[in-house]
Amino acid sequence: MALFDHKPYWAKRFGAAPVLPMSRAEMDALGWEQCDIILVTGDAYVDHPSFGMALVGRLLEAQGFRVGIIAQPDWQNCKDFQRLGQPALYFGVTAGNMDSMVNRYTADRRIRSDDAYTPEGVAGKRPDRSVIVYSQRCREAYKNVPIVIGGIEASLRRIAHYDYWSDHVRRSILIDSKADILLYGNAERALVELSHRLAQKQPISDITDLRGTAFILNQLPCDGPLLDSTDIDKPNKIQPPINPYDTHCQTLDFKPISSQAPRQCVIQLPSYEQVKSEPLLYAHTSRLLHLESNPHNARALVQAHGQRFVWLNPPPLPLTTQELDKVYELPYSRQPHPVYGKAKIPAFDMIRFSINIMRGCFGGCSFCSITEHEGRIIQNRSEDSIVREIETIRDTVAGFTGNISDLGGPTANMYHLHCKDDKIQAACRRLSCIYPHICPQLNTNHSPLIRLYRRARQLKGIKRIFIASGLRYDLALQSPEYIKELVTHHVGGYLKIAPEHTEAEPLAKMMKPSIDCYEQFKQLFEKYSKQAGKAQYLIPYFIAAHPATTDKDMLNLALWLKRNNFRLDQVQAFLPSPMALATTMYHTGYNPLKKIQREGEKVFTAKGLRQRRLHKAFLRYHDAHNWPLLREALQTMGRADLIGNGKRHLVPSYQPTLNKR
Repeated sequence: MALFDHKPYWAKRFGAAPVLPMSRAEMDALGWEQCDIILVTGDAYVDHPSFGMALVGRLLEAQGFRVGIIAQPDWQNCKDFQRLGQPALYFGVTAGNMDSMVNRYTADRRIRSDDAYTPEGVAGKRPDRSVIVYSQRCREAYKNVPIVIGGIEASLRRIAHYDYWSDHVRRSILIDSKADILLYGNAERALVELSHRLAQKQPISDITDLRGTAFILNQLPCDGPLLDSTDIDKPNKIQPPINPYDTHCQTLDFKPISSQAPRQCVIQLPSYEQVKSEPLLYAHTSRLLHLESNPHNARALVQAHGQRFVWLNPPPLPLTTQELDKVYELPYSRQPHPVYGKAKIPAFDMIRFSINIMRGCFGGCSFCSITEHEGRIIQNRSEDSIVREIETIRDTVAGFTGNISDLGGPTANMYHLHCKDDKIQAACRRLSCIYPHICPQLNTNHSPLIRLYRRARQLKGIKRIFIASGLRYDLALQSPEYIKELVTHHVGGYLKIAPEHTEAEPLAKMMKPSIDCYEQFKQLFEKYSKQAGKAQYLIPYFIAAHPATTDKDMLNLALWLKRNNFRLDQVQAFLPSPMALATTMYHTGYNPLKKIQREGEKVFTAKGLRQRRLHKAFLRYHDAHNWPLLREALQTMGRADLIGNGKRHLVPSYQPTLNKR
C-alpha cells in the first residue's frame, strides 16, 4: 500500500496543528483529551523536515493521529514523561538526529562542550544512550503502553555491536531498552502501517511482518533448520562448491512469522555471546549484515541473545518520488516550537534555509553510517516539489534574504543517479556502486541536477543558491558540465570536499577514490573558477587514525599538505560509530570488505591515545603546540631530516613559548 493510501484515523477531524503540542495546555487548545502517539526525542523540537521528530510527527498527523512531542525531557525520573498524559497507542522514542554518544563525546572520548540541537547550544540536555534511558522512563510512566524505538541511534544498534565508548560489544538495543519493536532506516512505511494496526487494536506482539522492523522472540518460529550464516560466508575456510553470495534462496522448511508474512529465507547470525568473545565471528557478522542490505534481495536475519532472539526483517522499500514529495510538503511551520522563545538552536540556524532534495547514498564509505541507515538506493524528490519548497521559504520564512544555503542530501550530486537495469539492481550485493571503480551499470548523468540548479536560480526573489552538502568528486568527473555549473554559480568562495587521505592503503579501507581523482577535480575546479572570474578555493577534509593508517601514511599526508600549502584549521580523528565497516576493522583487526579468514588480511589501527594524537598532529603540522610530539616521532621514524628551519622541513628545530590550551 502507498504511504498515503491508508484510511485516515478518526482524529483527522481535528486538522493540522500549528505546531505539535508539547504541553497539556496546547492539547486543550486543540480540543484533544489525549494524544494517540507521543514522540520522545533528545533534540529540541523544531518543526522542520530536517528534524526527524517533526517529519515523523507531521506524517502521523497526516494519517489522522494526534501526536504530541516530549523534547529533551528530564530523565532523572518519569515525571516529565507524564506531562502529556498516557498515549492511546504508543510512545515513539528516538535519541534525535544524532547518536547520543557521538553527540556528547569527541573521538578522544572527551565530553563535548556544546550541543547543536539544544537551545543556545547548551550541553548535557540528553543522557548517554538516550534511547535506552528514555524507553525505561516511558515504561515507568505507563507500564502497559507499547514502546517503539527508531532513529539513527536505534537503527545502528539493532544487533550486537561494538561500542567505542565502553570498548565492549553490547547487546542489541532492543534487549537493553526493553522496547516492543525497533524501526530501522527511513521507517515511514513501517511506522504508518504499525500505527494503523495498533489503532485497529492489533497487539504489537503480533505485528511481525513489517519490513524494516526488528523485535524479540522467545523461540524461533520454524520447524526446520535456519540457513546458518557460516554456510553463506564460511569464516576461515573457502568452500568453492557454492557461490557465497548467490541471491537464489535455499529451500527451507520455514513457517512464516505470521499468516500475513510471505515464506522467506532466514539467516541465523552468530549469537551475541559468540561475537562478543570471538572477533572473527564479529567481523563475519558485520560483513553479512552489510551484504544483506539491498531491500530487493535481502533476507531476514536472526541473532540469539541468550535464550532470546533478535529478529530483523528485510530493509524497507524506498519511497517513491510522489511519496517523498508529500512527506516534505506537509504543513511544517519551519520554526522552533514557541516555547523556546528567542533562544538560538545552532542546528536549526544551519539548515534554516536549506532543502533536502534526496535520500540515500551508494558511496559505501566504510567509516560512514549513512548507507547503513538510509540505504544505497537514491530516493529523489521531484523538481516541482523542490521548487515549491524554495518558494515557501521565500514567501513565509522570516529573515530570508534570498539565499538558499543548500540543495543537497547525504551527497550533493547523487540526485536521480541510479542503476540502469532494475533486474541487476534487484540482484546486486555490492557494498558500493563507485568503489573500487564506478559500476558500468550506474547512470551517472548529472543533467537532472543541472536542470534543477538552473530552474531554481531563475526563481523570483532568489539571489544565490549554495551547495553545502558533501560532493563525490569521482562522480562529478563524469560530468564536466556539472562541475562548471557548480563552480560558476553555486560556490560561495570555498567548497568543502573530502579526499580523506592521500595514501593508497587507508583510501582502500575507506573505499574512497585515489588522490589522483581529487587532483583531476581540482584542475577543473580551478579552470572553471578562472573562466568565471572568481577567486575560489577547495577546502579538503582528512581523517586521522583511520584503520590501515600507519605513522608513515600520516607523515606522507603531512608532506602533501605542506607541498600544497594547506594549513588545516579543523581536523577529525576516526570515530568508530556503531555498524560501520571501519568500526569492525578497528575492533577486530579483520577486513570485512573481503571474505573473512582467520589467517587472512589483518588491518592495523592506531588505538592508543598518544598515537591517535600523533596522527592528528600530522594534519596540523603547522601548529607549534604539535611540534614537540612531531619532532619526537620523526626522530623515532628515522626522518630527523625533516626537522629544521628550511622550506623543505616539516617542523622547525626551535620551540617558541606558547600559552597552554
